[in-house]
Amino acid sequence: MSERQDSDDHLSTTGTGQDGDDPPRPHTSGKGDDASGAGDGPAPGARAFEARDRWQAAVALGLLALLTLAVAAVTTPWTVLTGGPPDAARDFTAAQIARARAFDAATSLPGYLSLALTLLFAAVLVATPFGARVLGRLRGPWWVRVVLGVVVITAIVEALRWPLGMWVETVLREYGLSIQDWPGWTADRLKNLAVGVVLNSLMLLGLVALARWVRRWWIPAAAGAFALTVAASFVYPVVFEPLFNEFTPMQQGTLRTDLLAMAARDGVPVEDVLVADASRRTTALNAYVSGFGATRRIVVYDTLLRAPEPQVRLVVAHELGHAKHDDVWFGTLLGGLGAALGAVLLYLVFGAVRRRAGVASVADPRAVGVVMGLMMLGTQLMNPIQNLVSRHVEARADVHALDLTRDPATFVAMQRRLAVSNLSDLTPDAVEYVLYASHPSSPERIAAARAWAKLNGVPVP
Repeated sequence: MSERQDSDDHLSTTGTGQDGDDPPRPHTSGKGDDASGAGDGPAPGARAFEARDRWQAAVALGLLALLTLAVAAVTTPWTVLTGGPPDAARDFTAAQIARARAFDAATSLPGYLSLALTLLFAAVLVATPFGARVLGRLRGPWWVRVVLGVVVITAIVEALRWPLGMWVETVLREYGLSIQDWPGWTADRLKNLAVGVVLNSLMLLGLVALARWVRRWWIPAAAGAFALTVAASFVYPVVFEPLFNEFTPMQQGTLRTDLLAMAARDGVPVEDVLVADASRRTTALNAYVSGFGATRRIVVYDTLLRAPEPQVRLVVAHELGHAKHDDVWFGTLLGGLGAALGAVLLYLVFGAVRRRAGVASVADPRAVGVVMGLMMLGTQLMNPIQNLVSRHVEARADVHALDLTRDPATFVAMQRRLAVSNLSDLTPDAVEYVLYASHPSSPERIAAARAWAKLNGVPVP
């Protein structure tokens, strides 16, 4: 696929991108709404308007970026207790460290290949007319073509990544982390894809509709992206999570009573403590907090309940730390601001790539390809920043658990259990740590617990 940046001829090969049910919308050129980009270009008045609009969007982008950075700076605990250089050999045997390294090596290659394929395909969508040509074959009203476009692009991406997913699943089974059969694995993966298609379709439908009706579409698009992110965070725990697991209230008993009492003592309102049936697919141990307000709940994997009760209480104390500090809410706020920033950035970047991508306007349903490509690239660029923030937030939750339980010995025992059971990377290299680590490494967390013990006059485990 050659680059033809200096010619508009190739744009017309995919059609005008308009259909009979198009509503009237503001024109930015004196030659109508031909999405092919053919003709002499916008009239001088339209060019002046576009230049002014782009300048305003650039200013808005800068203000949103400053606001996002300010919120991140204020809400992220940048100065968190640490214990100095971690020493995996102090707490784990040579065999455990070797097994963790072998597992990491076995999953790194398909992981990096998946990342490379995603970035490569995203670049193809953004820098070539491939997406416009493929989606130009779709027929129907514009909104049908938008949804079909999301389905087609998602299917192509998944077709590229599916064999790599099977590769990783095979490794997980070899190491005893996955106990799913292939039908169950396939069903979960398809459900995950369906959730992505639904959310992306809602977003793209709104974006294309705004671009067809509103001249400065990036303004309501930014507001809509923020609102959709907040709504999804609120709805996801009660609508989408049950698609993947069954959740039941933790059974009455000493453990449940202790957990609720601990939450009350901590001053954290918890709607419920639920148990997820994770054991039907994995042997990994986990717990998490999701939602906020009426949907906030602490979820414990049923696999975690096999651990001693003091260790379960400590893990839940960590999750209470997230609730205590409103981490879900602030994470949602940052996500919403990031989505709004992304909508404005999309407007600015689209103008620079639309000729290469073969689409003149976001109002064209064929633009779904380039928009999704830009989203993929943006997501990968933001992941290291999100992981940096997440690691500090998780470290604060660890300190909260220690403050609440005052039991660093159990904390260290639990970190050892989690690391060995989940085959956590005990000696991550710098690249993987930046790209993928959303939590401090287990040796880092253990070192922080020992530092906490020294500061608080508690026996060092």
